Amino acid sequence: MNSRNYKKIIHNLVVNIQNLIRKNPKKLKIICSIFIIIILGIILINFYIQENSKQKYIEYNGKNLNESKYPGYKELIDKLAKDHPNWTFVLFYTRLEWEEVIKNEGHSDNRENPLNLIPDSSKYPEDWKCEIDKDRTFDNGTWLCASDKAIKFQMDPRNVLNDDNVFQLKELGYVENAQTIEGLQEITENTFLEGENIANALLQAGKNSNLDPYFIASRLIQEQGRKGTVLSRGYEYQGQVVYNPFNINATGNSSEEIIQNASEYAYEHEWNSLEKGLIGGIDFMKDGYINRGQNTLYLQKFDVVNQDESLYTNQYMQNLLAPQSEASNMLKIYQASNTVESDLIFIIPLYENMPENVSER
Repeated sequence: MNSRNYKKIIHNLVVNIQNLIRKNPKKLKIICSIFIIIILGIILINFYIQENSKQKYIEYNGKNLNESKYPGYKELIDKLAKDHPNWTFVLFYTRLEWEEVIKNEGHSDNRENPLNLIPDSSKYPEDWKCEIDKDRTFDNGTWLCASDKAIKFQMDPRNVLNDDNVFQLKELGYVENAQTIEGLQEITENTFLEGENIANALLQAGKNSNLDPYFIASRLIQEQGRKGTVLSRGYEYQGQVVYNPFNINATGNSSEEIIQNASEYAYEHEWNSLEKGLIGGIDFMKDGYINRGQNTLYLQKFDVVNQDESLYTNQYMQNLLAPQSEASNMLKIYQASNTVESDLIFIIPLYENMPENVSER
């Protein structure tokens, strides 16, 4: 219920009680007065609770962040703001309890597939494997279920608020003159996206869809690798060569199952050329994520936006480390095109009751 409806209810209530009081003796007037005070109190308390439970976005001005409620943020944001004066930082009040978020992002007995996976590699600490599944592999057999400790480290925004990682929080809209052909050619060199024609197509696609073309390029490289896969080179399915460069619906526990599921999706959507696969994939991202408020790499991985009145379910990928690696690619493109200092926007999630200490690896 919005504030206009509340005002209307209160106004009607007051008018009705005033009319009642005029027609009744003094004792009833007292009772009615007490009654109206109680009702008004309940309505105002309800309104206050609802308003303060809503997620909201506020531009940071250097003074409007409560350090006692959100420890460790201000110093990191202020340093970035000092080093990059053209950047704008937006505080995203998720209204979500930190431990509740981790509980929902973590794996549990009643969930068939983990929301977060890490590579099966000795590069990561043993306690980054979730306790439930340990060495059980997922996806194509090279991924493990991530532990709460791993999720905390990757989700803690304070671990992201630095030059190397902050592009996980960059708002993914198109910014005039911030993204260039030269930057796209730099990042796509020696990849399946190499060539001036493709760079021009990516830039135009970004303009048309109001999406950062550097994000589009880095997402494609993240999904397909630098040399591409059968899904970007074309895969024959039901007698038709199809393309799914964004790996949409590429799920399963074997390479064969993953390719079949992704190809079926492309076939159903008639993506019978790379161009159609690119356009369709961009539309999918816009409709499925950007338009739902998941407009950063971080928010596409971790669904903490309740714009669609649901949480934790609408994530683009299971790879826990994807936002970090994609952000690294995006940063390299901006550096290559000398546009890092453009008028960029960064959206910083704030969680309730976060620990004083930053989550450790």
